[in-house]
Amino acid sequence: MFKGNVSDVTEFILAGLTDKPELQLPLFLLFLGIYVLTVVGNLGMITLILFSSQLHTPMYYFLSSLSFIDLCQSTVIIPKMLVNFLAVKNIISYPECMTQLYFFIIFAIAECHTLAVMAYDRYVAICNPLLYNTVMSYQVWSWMVFGVYSLALIGTTIHTVCILKMHFCEADTINHYFCDLYPLLELSCSDTFITEVVVLCFGVFNIFVPTLTILSSYIFIIASILRIKSTEGRSKAFSTCSSHISAVTIFFGSLAFMYLQPSSVSSMDQGKVSSVFYTIVVPMLNPFIYSLRNKDVQVALNKFLERKFFL
Repeated sequence: MFKGNVSDVTEFILAGLTDKPELQLPLFLLFLGIYVLTVVGNLGMITLILFSSQLHTPMYYFLSSLSFIDLCQSTVIIPKMLVNFLAVKNIISYPECMTQLYFFIIFAIAECHTLAVMAYDRYVAICNPLLYNTVMSYQVWSWMVFGVYSLALIGTTIHTVCILKMHFCEADTINHYFCDLYPLLELSCSDTFITEVVVLCFGVFNIFVPTLTILSSYIFIIASILRIKSTEGRSKAFSTCSSHISAVTIFFGSLAFMYLQPSSVSSMDQGKVSSVFYTIVVPMLNPFIYSLRNKDVQVALNKFLERKFFL
């Protein structure tokens, strides 16, 4: 059943974060600064891990993969967002919208499962240190990364196919700053029940399964740390996990708020705020969280800078 007359939509209008003209330039400068920090931070982390032999371990390989995901996620969202801050009318074509949606979902799902495998990596390192090199071998790491991106591609393809099958009416304004699932569902003329069920089911899988993996890993990690007799040993073990816990809390909290509720009861204005966290703020913060609170990264950075500037 359709809600109205169907029209062939060739473009959408993005409502953006605000409709107040006086805020457009300050927001442009703010998000431009965030994007620059995101690019520098994540590219810097990838480069540091690539050229620092002491960081050639599964933990930092996962971190470089996370930095790649964050860099791509920001690039999918922010450049178009910056253009829209300066444009009179925030127009995005239908193919461009679907492309943005596709790559946004890929990297969002990939980040969920990457944070989960990073938690498992910490579990093995702390709870089974003698078996770490065997359990987390290069082959195991490669298969885990392959599994993360495979799940992302499968989930993204299903989501995008569902959206492509929907019909859109004359209303073409997306109440968001990028092409996202629920704002597009609001514009559909066709019955969105099946698509909403698909979104919820995959949302449960891609949020709850990684969350359960992370929680289970940290239950065992905490139990193992509490058995360490020395205060210095416990402090060192906790320090390797604290940055990961911070990233997980911000990312999954904002993601769950947006996607684990039906579109009929969710507020798009509230959704915009939570979306800013997991699409823009988290990708900027991750490299700094992992570098500022990680002694190995700090030592590797100092050595890298010494080689570049003093040799």
